[in-house]
Amino acid sequence: MPKFRIVFDRVRLEEKMLEEKAIELGHDTKMIDAKTTNISTESKKSDFDFGDVVLERCVSYFRGLHFTACLEFLDVPVFNRLEVANNCGNKMFTSLLLKKHNVPTPKTYFSFSSESAVETLDRQGYPLVIKPIIGSWGRGVILLKDRETADAILEVREITDGPLDRIFYLQEAVKRPPRDIRVISVGDQVIAAMYRTSTGGFKTNIALGAEPVPCEITKELEDVCMKASKAVGGGILGIDIMEDEKRGFVVHEVNNTVEFKGLAKVAKRNIPKEIVEYAVNLAVR
Repeated sequence: MPKFRIVFDRVRLEEKMLEEKAIELGHDTKMIDAKTTNISTESKKSDFDFGDVVLERCVSYFRGLHFTACLEFLDVPVFNRLEVANNCGNKMFTSLLLKKHNVPTPKTYFSFSSESAVETLDRQGYPLVIKPIIGSWGRGVILLKDRETADAILEVREITDGPLDRIFYLQEAVKRPPRDIRVISVGDQVIAAMYRTSTGGFKTNIALGAEPVPCEITKELEDVCMKASKAVGGGILGIDIMEDEKRGFVVHEVNNTVEFKGLAKVAKRNIPKEIVEYAVNLAVR
């Protein structure tokens, strides 16, 4: 049987579910801690036990991205590929790719100084949503309702002065129901979908307490998701969609190392099984 490996930096419920399912399917399965693994330019694939295929599941985006680069250097089949991880991990890259490939997506504006960000806000009008270009779980996503709020947030960016604080990602506030849709696509299939209902604010992240509710996978939803998957390079993805009052489905994010514990509660198909089988089948062809 194929040797299946899961690279992690923190074991969540998802990693446990994937490991259990891989073992149940009869695969030689091991968990590999990225934090204790050393790789060099002199390394060879035979120096490690990366098996036949690796599923990269690091919580840290940067750790996972760079570990994936090392795996590809060693010619180890890894999901998702480095290109996909890079495309999905940066919201700006994702938005540009979605628009370039004609995937319905919210209008998004990019500025490279606080002064030009203010000009964009004043020109486009409030509210707009500001997001960090790299981040998850809704952290740093703020609805800017007026100039006073915007000035306060931009002032914080000036103080923190992180390497990404000079890139301002401003997105229209889509008029939608108090929910969004999380879809998991594996290869060329949509395998599960749920509504994430708001808990009172405008954010709908499960990590912030949003409740998962089953969502029917219609042909329209499937088509939009497949277009989004192809735009970023395909693989094992979490696609986040809003229902615009006039435009219908709009894709606002595509996630590389997708969490699915909430969706697994309401999904008809077995998500860990679909992920493991997809990765193994592609690797051993």
